[in-house]
Amino acid sequence: MTGSPPLHLTNLQLLDPAFDAPRGGHEVLIAGERIVEVSDRPIAAPGADRLDLGGRVLMPGLIDCHVRCMDAGPHMPGGEEPLTLATARAAHRLRAMLDRGFTTVRDTGGTDRGVKAALDQGLIAGPRLFISGRAIDPTGGLADGQASGGDGDACPCCHGRAVRPVAAEGEDAVRRAVREQMREEADQIRIIVPGVGSPHHPPDSPQSPATGIRAAVDEAESFGRPVLAHACCAEAIGRAVAGGVHCIEHGTMIDESVARLMARHGAHLVAGLVAHVAIAERGAAHGMPPELLERNAMALDARFRSLEICRAAGVPVAFGSDLPGVLADDQSREFSIRAEVMPPIEVIRAATTIAAGVLRRPGRLGRVAPGAWADLIVIDGDPTRDITLLEGQGRHIAAIIKGGRFHKNGLN
Repeated sequence: MTGSPPLHLTNLQLLDPAFDAPRGGHEVLIAGERIVEVSDRPIAAPGADRLDLGGRVLMPGLIDCHVRCMDAGPHMPGGEEPLTLATARAAHRLRAMLDRGFTTVRDTGGTDRGVKAALDQGLIAGPRLFISGRAIDPTGGLADGQASGGDGDACPCCHGRAVRPVAAEGEDAVRRAVREQMREEADQIRIIVPGVGSPHHPPDSPQSPATGIRAAVDEAESFGRPVLAHACCAEAIGRAVAGGVHCIEHGTMIDESVARLMARHGAHLVAGLVAHVAIAERGAAHGMPPELLERNAMALDARFRSLEICRAAGVPVAFGSDLPGVLADDQSREFSIRAEVMPPIEVIRAATTIAAGVLRRPGRLGRVAPGAWADLIVIDGDPTRDITLLEGQGRHIAAIIKGGRFHKNGLN
């Protein structure tokens, strides 16, 4: 917004996650892509464009910490498709996410730096994108890019296998794999331990040795990047956290002692419920095999329990949808599903301040405060009273601002 006048927002109900409910009488001043002033008194801003929000709620843009922008479907059959198709799908999906009010997302499905560059250059519309590169997976793990019993395609760079996990055994191989993702401008590193979706391992089996976990963390931290671990069983979660992993994805079978360990280490959990609900409803119609549907049903009940265990232990639990392929439009349903077991304001914090902590951007994301990026949404109503106002494909969102620029403006 260089050269554009500041934007002065008035007549609004401010919902910063530090509050328990919206507060009236506030004004917000934006200059460039940053918030420069927030006040409960009139702001003197000569020369600014003044915009009356009509008493609507202003809150931070939403953050989803577990998306798969290029993913093909519930059973991940896209390994043989052209990357051009996967990229076009990502562009469509990212715009839809921004339309729902998600101004930042963290991709864990292999979306690459080209898609991120297209967003940064304004070639496609979408949220801020934090990429993980290719996940690092033990051979025969969740999805190590090799067909069972085969060597895969001799030239994977032109199709979907290029974004699938890379197999790495031993400390040296793990360190090399981390450096390769750094070369591809990854914002964080994803390692895979066990998972309910692996066809080769039971969900209660830890796959990755502790030495590999420590090697990944040490190498990533040398670049100033955190490590997230796909980990489901309690033993694997504990091993990952003890090895220095910053964030656990899923955590399906966590127990109280491991949750307390996470809290002591300051580790986060990204747990999604909506993916399991959507897969239970429509996974079979999209080709998910019966054995994985059975695992999904088991995981859904466990996810609710894990959420309650982590809340009781004081583990910060961030918002993540983890929706595969054609189910991605269900993203915002996560709000009302989580609200079955926690107050709406806690769900909102999961998608704002807690998520910003996962991304190591506290104070810059997830707040309406001076110095934060001007990523904001304007809601017709109070989501602390009715969380479904954050659903409906953005139907209740009157305006969306990303980096100080309007993506949507239905205020006039």
